[in-house]
Amino acid sequence: MTVIDGQPEWETDYETCMMCGNEKIRYVHIVEHAEVGEESRVGCSCAEKMTNDYLNPERRERELRNKANRRVNWTKKDWKWSKNGNHFLNIEEHHLLIYRDKETNKYKVKIDETFGMKTSDTLEKAKIAVFNEIEYLK
Repeated sequence: MTVIDGQPEWETDYETCMMCGNEKIRYVHIVEHAEVGEESRVGCSCAEKMTNDYLNPERRERELRNKANRRVNWTKKDWKWSKNGNHFLNIEEHHLLIYRDKETNKYKVKIDETFGMKTSDTLEKAKIAVFNEIEYLK
């Protein structure tokens, strides 16, 4: 079983539980069963009932909620300006830099000595990209 955050950080759409019909599910538990042959996208309570596991669905959802809260707090961090006009932050022994690509005029990131290949349309999305990479490095 997998659990995902059904709400991208910049949108507010929710999913509907395929078991009980609850229309306000942000954290979607994807439950698969070999005999059924398809996945069910359900809320935490329904995932517990479907799997007869009353510990792990809640634990996984709590971990995802905590990550979502860290992501929101991350975008509120006080980034500094470099002399070149770029945003930077020194955190967790990493030097993080967000700059505008001269060719595309989009935001790119650099973590320590590694330049990212992806671009972002907005500064907030670039900050989220840095957050995701720092989370991945943990």
